[in-house]
Amino acid sequence: MSSLLQTLPHRHVLTLPTLPEAVRTARETAEQTLTEWGIGLRHPAVDPALLVLGELVTNSVRHAADCSPQLTVIYAAGRDCLAFAVHDRHPYQPPLGTLGAGTDGTGATGATGGLATVMEVTLGLGGSAVVRPDADGRGKSIWITLPL
Repeated sequence: MSSLLQTLPHRHVLTLPTLPEAVRTARETAEQTLTEWGIGLRHPAVDPALLVLGELVTNSVRHAADCSPQLTVIYAAGRDCLAFAVHDRHPYQPPLGTLGAGTDGTGATGATGGLATVMEVTLGLGGSAVVRPDADGRGKSIWITLPL
């Protein structure tokens, strides 16, 4: 996936305080950025992508704010691919591989419930998700890639 992301011609980076308002700002920035890149907001991947983005930013706000006063959202796109990441400095790396398309989220609480939704939507669209730890192990980025 790394080589794919490096070849995407469009990229935008946004750093925000890890506060509840970050969710709205990240979504609004995504809408504006996608429009600037020529990806219409009515494209079938956009609403699910905004849902996933909102869940990931919400998780950072809820669970990482004590360790990470800021979060960073990276948006990237190409002709047939949309990718974004949410980065924070909380050391916990959620096990995305154990959350599959069949996960219904029942009994799940906290980050697991939101991440189950993230995985269900992402995999349902034929996308992928990966957690990339920071080199020092004290933070991570969750990357989502969706086909356009």
